[in-house]
Amino acid sequence: MEENRLSIAEIREILGGMPEAELEAGIARFRSDDRQGVQKLVEAAGRRAGKYRQELERIDGMRLYEKKYAEFQRICGIDEVGRGPLAGPVAAAAVILPEGCVIPYVNDSKKLTEKKREELYEIILEKAVSVGYAEVGPERIDEINILQATYEAMRTAVAQLSPQPDLLLVDAVRIPDLAIRQVPIIKGDAKSLSIACASIIAKVRRDRYMRKLAEQYPEYDFAGNKGYGSASHMEALRKYGLTPVHRKSFIHLD
Repeated sequence: MEENRLSIAEIREILGGMPEAELEAGIARFRSDDRQGVQKLVEAAGRRAGKYRQELERIDGMRLYEKKYAEFQRICGIDEVGRGPLAGPVAAAAVILPEGCVIPYVNDSKKLTEKKREELYEIILEKAVSVGYAEVGPERIDEINILQATYEAMRTAVAQLSPQPDLLLVDAVRIPDLAIRQVPIIKGDAKSLSIACASIIAKVRRDRYMRKLAEQYPEYDFAGNKGYGSASHMEALRKYGLTPVHRKSFIHLD
């Protein structure tokens, strides 16, 4: 079928359903169609394509450290989630991406919606060379303190990787008792693609676990607060007391 025989509705469906990475080809395909309605669709597709180019530039900027240390073959990003909550585990993830990997819309997990995190979680699992994830629970947190528990989760996440990394990009901290070279990066989950991917893996996995705990302890709204000290969570603590998934060393009720 010749392009000028396509209806405007058909062209709208084609351009509207086209993946962002293919928009430039779609724009070129219909640019010569002089119908006003088609030109409006082409302009709208051009705006989408422009935003996608900007996103690719942003992501390329997040590969600064991956490019800086390109002599290393297996660069691993590490991040944690759940240091502040009153309940549930602290979790850590470690992610090795293939060389030159680009995943649009990855960002610090806190800056993404839950829906977007879930979408990116699956893409990261598909594209990553290896992913490690570990949790350290409330009892252990109370025993060794939250910082040491965080380090423990990070070490365990790294140990799960196969192959093992030869460089660690870590959000803000330096992990004790690891022989692999480390590069601590302040606000690394917003500056490194590998660390941002790790932050998404850790956040999604821990949130899923907290939703399961919500089924077991519905009074505490763990699905909503993820274990943090929201007003409703504090009220439930005063009314029902602590559960086995609470961090006793974190809670001081009046």
